[in-house]
Amino acid sequence: MPLSTLAQAALQAFTNVVQASGDFRDRPGQRLMAEQVARTFSEVTLGKVEEEDAEPVRSIAVIQAGTGVGKSLAYCAPAIALALSRNTRVLISTATVALQEQLVNKDLPLLASQMPQPFRFALAKGRGRYVCKLKLNQLSGSAAQPEDDLFADEEPEPAARFSAHLNTEARLHFYAGMARELASGAWNGDRDTLLAPPEAELWSPVAADARSCTGKHCPVFSECTYYDKRKELVGAQVIVANHDLLLSSLGSRLLPDLDNCLLVLDEGHHLPATALDQFACAMDLSRTGWVDKLATRVVRIGGLVNVSDVTDVPRLAAQLKQTLLDLSRLVMDLYGSELREPKGAWGPARARAPQGLLPVALDEPLRLLSVTAESYLACVSAVGKALRAEIRDKPDEARRLSTLYAQIGMLAPRLEDVFATAQLLLQDAGPPDVPAPQRAAPAAKWFTCEVEGDFIVVKAHASPILPGATLRSHLWSVVRGAVITSATLTSCDKFDFFLKESGLHGDPAAVTLEVSSPFDYATQGRFITSETLADPKDAAGFNAEMAQALVRDLGDVQHGALALFTSREQLRVAVEALPADLREVVLVQTELPRGLLLQRHRERVEAGGVSIIFGMQSFGEGLDLPGQLCESVFIAKLPFAPPDDPVGEARAEWLRAVGRDPFTELVVPATAIRLAQWTGRAIRTETDKAFVYCYDRRLTRTTYGRRLMQGLPPFTVVRHDAQGREVAGVGRG
Repeated sequence: MPLSTLAQAALQAFTNVVQASGDFRDRPGQRLMAEQVARTFSEVTLGKVEEEDAEPVRSIAVIQAGTGVGKSLAYCAPAIALALSRNTRVLISTATVALQEQLVNKDLPLLASQMPQPFRFALAKGRGRYVCKLKLNQLSGSAAQPEDDLFADEEPEPAARFSAHLNTEARLHFYAGMARELASGAWNGDRDTLLAPPEAELWSPVAADARSCTGKHCPVFSECTYYDKRKELVGAQVIVANHDLLLSSLGSRLLPDLDNCLLVLDEGHHLPATALDQFACAMDLSRTGWVDKLATRVVRIGGLVNVSDVTDVPRLAAQLKQTLLDLSRLVMDLYGSELREPKGAWGPARARAPQGLLPVALDEPLRLLSVTAESYLACVSAVGKALRAEIRDKPDEARRLSTLYAQIGMLAPRLEDVFATAQLLLQDAGPPDVPAPQRAAPAAKWFTCEVEGDFIVVKAHASPILPGATLRSHLWSVVRGAVITSATLTSCDKFDFFLKESGLHGDPAAVTLEVSSPFDYATQGRFITSETLADPKDAAGFNAEMAQALVRDLGDVQHGALALFTSREQLRVAVEALPADLREVVLVQTELPRGLLLQRHRERVEAGGVSIIFGMQSFGEGLDLPGQLCESVFIAKLPFAPPDDPVGEARAEWLRAVGRDPFTELVVPATAIRLAQWTGRAIRTETDKAFVYCYDRRLTRTTYGRRLMQGLPPFTVVRHDAQGREVAGVGRG
């Protein structure tokens, strides 16, 4: 199909950039992708549809672009050119901070210098990535204490994991240091720019939060990092966000309207998992001290701003607290045998409700909890509304009133979590007597229990199990034009799995395109499958044998390398197996912050030494170590999902109930994408040469293993026996 005039102009913009810059060069695959982007975005209907009965034209391209294609330029140049000509904006969403920063600090500035029509771009992050100066000043002791101190009645939860630490002099010292760095300009207030970002328990009390923010009425609004960054978004034609922010801001005005902008989803293979995380929820059934604190604040502040609706708050708080404790006891009575098990390798003891069906005994207290939380939230909302009106009408009292607003806003999210979790736990997929294939997919529902200090902490969790259904309902129902791209969108050489996971399977607006990498993998790399005598299902035996083989192969590393493990236990065994000389050159993920570890790795290799990174799943994606920085990748074991993931378990159970095979339909395709990502760390440029080792014999001995191999780049594949000797070439299945 020939390109429209609009699409041709957008593609020409791409061509002009390539020709004008010595930093870019025309690659056939890149041009093919740019053409599809231009075609996709040129044909969509944006904004208000003039004719009442007319359906807007939607167009969605799903593009797998192999490593080295140069996909950032392929989508940026035509998309921006089209946005400028159509008087709209481009919203680029990524999965990682690293890619966000690459786009904003490198790719877009270079592109802006080459395109004839100027454009502005900006980085968008969630509010919680920035510090709230009002909170920081209060917690650091750097602010004069007002009459209504923000934390005057804030006592630590006795069971809080870090309560002892967070409420000592050390905590005050930590926040005071952070406040000094912010005041001096040494730090810009962005959590991601800290050399060692603090744990959530330290960061959360000072993080900006919509529920405790009074915006322009805040006394430190003029110094607010978050709103400074928000101002940059106003005039930007290109906004770089992330998948979490995209999904969490649906229906808000933070990002451009999705029916009136051009959406690019880079690192798109993360989208389904992000959707599940975004719509999952949890509530703490054991630690209830916040309920009374919130009630005290709502009643006191409600009285100050003349809200009569707060008279019922003490009763609602007492009811809520009692119901939470009753539920905690009921859960332990019903699931105690499972929840009293020792903490496992993958997290706290857990009990899942089969088929999403909770015991009848939990039904009434959950309904009472939902009703009570909803009424309580209404009172909190009434006080918040009255406070905002007071702040607007009494600017001279903005500081005091903003502090009061923050007092409520810091605790209100816990109440919202209770309501949301109770609602999802009560959600029923249909009557149990209706056959499973005729019922909707149930939510995953489970409970966890762990000992923190002298206290037992019980939590309730719930999550959707089908990301595709969630994305269809919340995202694709409003998006008009989108390009989804990644190096790993196919699984075992097909797009089917991703299309189902993303909610695009069967969508007539969606088209797929695969653009091969320009790399000569057969010449540049060798994929070595290493046999083991131990069965990979025998964790102890396999880990011991794998560690010995790994140590043997690590001896051949001359510059940089990356070893990837599927569990902390596996990582521990491998570290303990290292002889002294190798231990000196190994950097372990769990021992250093990510940024510092990568810095040391680069320094060692650039100085002519050997450096080997030992990491887990987070190091298997988004890590760009070209040339000598990574000449070998060692994969300890096939990266199947953790065996006790409750959402995965619930989904597998549902698939079996409707007559489908979860291993073939879910496990293998998901593992294929993960393995392709891990393998993709090896060759990053057209001049790289690298080895990839995998110590899992299932890769060559099973039918599904051979399917996994089909989805990998076309390396030269060889086979090693248990002694590390090459025994035969291996076909790709």
